[in-house]
Amino acid sequence: MDHLHSSRITAALVVFIALPTSTAYAASGTFIYHSSAGDFSITDPPLRVCEPLHDGAANALNQTNATATLYFDGNCQNPWGSLQSGQFTNFFGDLPHSVRFGS
Repeated sequence: MDHLHSSRITAALVVFIALPTSTAYAASGTFIYHSSAGDFSITDPPLRVCEPLHDGAANALNQTNATATLYFDGNCQNPWGSLQSGQFTNFFGDLPHSVRFGS
């Protein structure tokens, strides 16, 4: 293999490695919720990362393109259920205290 050909392959690999990959690891859109502490939103949340909900969510609207799985605890261990893209719900009784996006 000549030096010029080898340099082109190396340059192509550098460009490929430098391409942004963040879109594959985040949902698009906004998750909006209300709690006793106020109104909150999570925009373009990372996938499969546990996100806390301040003082528990009294209601929530999932405007992301990913399923939002809600949990009663703050560590995404005790599932409440999930909200599909575009779904809204009010919570009664025990409130969810964390959410994770994606499957």
